Amino acid sequence: MKLTRPYITLIFCLAFGLMYGQEKKTSAQENEVAELTDLTEVLTDSLMDTPALALNGSIDTLRVDTTLISGKPIALIDHIEVSEFDKKWLKAWESNVIDSSLVIKPEDTIGKMVIENFTTEELKERIAYLDSQTPFNFEYNPSLEKIIKHYLKNRPETLSNLMGRAKYYFPIFEEHLDKYNIPMELKYLAIVESALKANATSRVGAKGLWQFMYGTGREYDLKVSSYVDERSDPIKSTEAACRYLTKLYEIFDDWDLALAAYNSGPGNVNKAIRRSGGQKNYWNIRHFLPRETAGYLPAFYATYYIFEYANEHQLYPKNEMLHSFETDTIVLKRQITFEQVRKVLGTDMELLTFLNPQYKLKIIPVVKDRNYTLTLPKFSSGSFVSNEELIYAYAEEEDAKREKPLPKYFEANDRIRYRVRSGDYLGKIANRYGVSVSSIKKWNGLRSNNISVGQRLTIYPRRPVASVTVAPQPAATKKEAPKGEYSTYTVQKGDSLWLISQKYPKVSVAQLKEWNNIWSSKTLKPGTQLKIY
Repeated sequence: MKLTRPYITLIFCLAFGLMYGQEKKTSAQENEVAELTDLTEVLTDSLMDTPALALNGSIDTLRVDTTLISGKPIALIDHIEVSEFDKKWLKAWESNVIDSSLVIKPEDTIGKMVIENFTTEELKERIAYLDSQTPFNFEYNPSLEKIIKHYLKNRPETLSNLMGRAKYYFPIFEEHLDKYNIPMELKYLAIVESALKANATSRVGAKGLWQFMYGTGREYDLKVSSYVDERSDPIKSTEAACRYLTKLYEIFDDWDLALAAYNSGPGNVNKAIRRSGGQKNYWNIRHFLPRETAGYLPAFYATYYIFEYANEHQLYPKNEMLHSFETDTIVLKRQITFEQVRKVLGTDMELLTFLNPQYKLKIIPVVKDRNYTLTLPKFSSGSFVSNEELIYAYAEEEDAKREKPLPKYFEANDRIRYRVRSGDYLGKIANRYGVSVSSIKKWNGLRSNNISVGQRLTIYPRRPVASVTVAPQPAATKKEAPKGEYSTYTVQKGDSLWLISQKYPKVSVAQLKEWNNIWSSKTLKPGTQLKIY
């Protein structure tokens, strides 16, 4: 049955692109969608005759890319009734946002004067109230007042940006904090750790929203591979942080000390307790902690205060991110790249990267016994699910066109044994594995930087490497070219092995390389004669 050519009723992938960078109420968003609907035309009739389109009477198609699959333009199927369900569901969530402080009013802008001057008595009263609501020892001191006033005076725009990011991340944090019965105030800890930047990396190699070192991350099931760093996965890293914080609280039975241990390690907190004569109040042992940790809790408390009293200081969030409930995740059945998703769904690349920060190469692999997911805006995810097989077919054809294959997937090793080779020195080895020279010396009991060829070193890498040691390999057996008749092709300017292979049915790039002993594209020069069997 052939359908008439309808106008597109829902193009929420475009609507979400507008939402991403603009301040809009729900009604304004719906008006924009309606206007865009009137301006958008349907695709060609070529795919309208296919049986798949007859599965549901309420179906639209949308042209999103000029790339061809099997000689036909890509057309996305959309199920209108299901999209209407999504709209109602999102509207219900919008009117019941978990944290009302994250709802932005049109009149609230960063242009307003942030109130930074207030009396010490006012601050003491507010801190006393917050202290009564929390299991932390939230006490006033002049240093804390100085930090709060410094943030308000010198960092209002930074705070506004953080509040904007919090719209997306805080509901994720709160769900996991509740699961582990951890105080909700600990959602502010991620601000101190990473400024809510999922790919934040410290100078010592800690990474992610919760700043896990490689070893600690592995202990809490955060895998690192050539494609994926789960320390940057918002959900998995938050789960790991909750488990780690729970363990620290079980040790110290005090949330202030647990936070201090999260920053500097339980050993440093224990030493500070001993040096203070056995005292267990954070403020009493603070001067015995490492300098960074001594300022860690004051920064946490200052952030806690500012977020809780943001309205009183005329401080409002910058509207730049989606709410987490406006997104959905899909477990993929084949490897796919961000670029392929962008081309098919029209999703903004910056938004894709923000929603999927754990994928280092902007490629989502499919690995046995691992469920790697793609996070998309709600309506884009609906389009993906409705067109999953079509999208996979598109990705397969795109991958087949690659002259250079994608990098191999491999995971970082917890510990490796490295054999020193000619030309090696500690700095070179340290750079390769993302560690420091001093760490290599410590792990191997070295007193100097001198190493010798053949010496074996124990290394705990911070970045994944494909191979640990290089063992002598037997000489490769040279393959003989097939016997029989062949034709010749003269390489032209602008040719590539891929382009040449397309001129001959059933000839692959690998065959061209094998028949002509070509192992580098640099050897392919105009005038070169290639054998084609």
